[in-house]
Amino acid sequence: MPTETRRTDGALAGLARFCFRRRRLVLLTWVVGVLALAFLGFRFGAPSDNAYSGGDSHSAKAQALIEQHFPDRQGDTLTLAIKATNGIDDAATRQRVEKVIADLAASPVTGPVTSPYDDPTLVTQDRRIARTTVPLTDMDVPKADVKPLVDIVKDASGQGLTLGLGGDKAEKAETPPQGPAEGVGLLTAAIILFIAFGSLVAMGLPLVTGLMAVLGGIGVMKLVGHLAPSPDFTILVAVLIGLGVGIDYALFILTRYRDSLHDGDDPESATVTAISTAGHAVLFAGTTVVIALLGLIAMGQRMMTGVAIGASTAVLVTMIAAVTLLPAFLGFIGRRIDSLRLPRRTPRRPRDAAPRERRPLAERWAGVVQRRPVVAALIATAILLALAAPALSMRLSLPDASVQPHDRSSFASHQILSEGFGIGYGAPMVFAAKVDSPGADLAPVVEAVSTTPGIAFTTPPAVSQDGQAAMFMAFPKTGFQDEATTDLVHKLRDEVLPQSARGTEVFLGGPNAGAIDFAEETSSRLPLMITVVIVLSLLLLILLVRSVTIAFQAAVMNLLSIGAAYGVLVAIVQWGWLGSVLGFPTEMPITTWVPMMMFPLLFGLSMDYEVFLISRIREEYERTGDTRQAVTRGLAKTAKVITAAAAIMIAIFTTAVLGPDVSVKQIGLGMAVAVLVDATIIRMILVPAIMELCGEANWWMPGRRSRKVASAPPAEVEEAARI
Repeated sequence: MPTETRRTDGALAGLARFCFRRRRLVLLTWVVGVLALAFLGFRFGAPSDNAYSGGDSHSAKAQALIEQHFPDRQGDTLTLAIKATNGIDDAATRQRVEKVIADLAASPVTGPVTSPYDDPTLVTQDRRIARTTVPLTDMDVPKADVKPLVDIVKDASGQGLTLGLGGDKAEKAETPPQGPAEGVGLLTAAIILFIAFGSLVAMGLPLVTGLMAVLGGIGVMKLVGHLAPSPDFTILVAVLIGLGVGIDYALFILTRYRDSLHDGDDPESATVTAISTAGHAVLFAGTTVVIALLGLIAMGQRMMTGVAIGASTAVLVTMIAAVTLLPAFLGFIGRRIDSLRLPRRTPRRPRDAAPRERRPLAERWAGVVQRRPVVAALIATAILLALAAPALSMRLSLPDASVQPHDRSSFASHQILSEGFGIGYGAPMVFAAKVDSPGADLAPVVEAVSTTPGIAFTTPPAVSQDGQAAMFMAFPKTGFQDEATTDLVHKLRDEVLPQSARGTEVFLGGPNAGAIDFAEETSSRLPLMITVVIVLSLLLLILLVRSVTIAFQAAVMNLLSIGAAYGVLVAIVQWGWLGSVLGFPTEMPITTWVPMMMFPLLFGLSMDYEVFLISRIREEYERTGDTRQAVTRGLAKTAKVITAAAAIMIAIFTTAVLGPDVSVKQIGLGMAVAVLVDATIIRMILVPAIMELCGEANWWMPGRRSRKVASAPPAEVEEAARI
């Protein structure tokens, strides 16, 4: 007979019984459903939308004017950069350059290309470096159609001629897919599961459940994209988070199932127990992740709203799979869960030696922390604050060609253009204004901008065909990622334009200014999103653990672990510490959307571990009424599974660091660091130390009267122990 009372009624228990007994129907429904969703999603799903908006910013208003009055300048463009050792006028060099230009112009996705031989302004004075613009026929040209253009340029380089094709479309086209990185993460996760369970069967169930859930979730996400468009990186983020939580949720339920079998339950009862306890915690944990992700909507940016809804959909599907698909699998496996075991060597004991019971390492460790809780709490907090300190100098920007791997054609284009036309050529500033007549004079504004320190040169103003708007461009002396360029944009907006425009409202836009506006709008809205996520997650956690104290402890500790992740990310990516070892080509600012994506994801995932640890501690407390004993036993029962779950998460997130996209590498690195910190410093040191210091105050809840749980009637104990 089982050694502890278990709840066998309720909605989750009924669902578990149904999925166990009707396992063939449930499995068939899942297989058909996932295949259908995958087919519909990948066949008819919405395309990615990578447009970000500066809202009511200068750049947004400048862009609106250009779109309205300069329709001929709306199409996307590429830039061909040319560098010839012997000069572009060398006969053999000219022949090769003209062939490349002809090949680019012959593509069905490009418009007419002006040869630098026909326009002296496109060539440097020494005639060694030249450039030309390659217009694209459509704003939404697929990457697959741009890649041949990149190949044409790369194949023509060599023998004294260096060519590079730059532009956002070119960067995306030559960025290779993630490749086998996810496979490496899955293989690592399989090894961790095999070590944790010691059984191939137990190892396979979380993997299969997680993979089916992620495939179905991506299908749903792509269909939902018709209502809430999302950028292209959403799928990768959804795969990372979906695989991580999907495998972890199945791991927690499977661990509880095996424990119940070992306690004497039959497979059906063990399944009901696992879903009613660990499954209940999974639903709370998953709901916390979903709520945290939906907090991105508070950013007020269409792109982030799409990410929030898309990634939340993937997590929601993994939650459903954990409490429906996994019980069906357990119905097929039954007691064979430990089949195909890992051979283990049992140490020999002398025949006359008495058996010695040794407490689990985690329980002994908790005792060490509880004996010196103040020292442990101070040391852990000091480490976390030290790790978080670099985050105070975080700078946000969007990656450009200058931070791409050096073997890319876009980086070659950046280098050539910077050498020939100045590093600021890759950070153009576009000025646009409404004018009353075709004869309106922007000369004073152009003159004021051109004489501003930090400006390399400006172009003459152009008036729209309808005579209602005018625009000109200026190029700084500093690059896209330089902080001096950001300062220059603010100086032009705050001082130069108001003084020189003389009543005409001139807006400063362009890709660099747009990236600055996006970063500043993100920084201004980030506190609101953090507040929304924390408040909603706190309310949910209070409902689960029935303790205000523990909920606030969780929120503070989660903020510390996220701050530590931000700090490590800044040190590696922005300061360059070990950056080259981890595949970052150069020091660079943090990609604007990375911190605001990391916060809700990490807050939700940290709450996952909090839910699984505190739920076990709560069970022990409800049985014994002793907080110290509850913490040691709860930590002992969850340490192994939380460590395995964290290791799987770290393996999954680290695969992003192996990929080619610098922004995705950042979010993978940051999340891996956060999970590592959370599963070690937070769960193993700070939680037991703080709970020891708080004592009975851990369980404070307004309106609750103090009581000894051990003396409560059995029915009350059973209800209280339910997770």
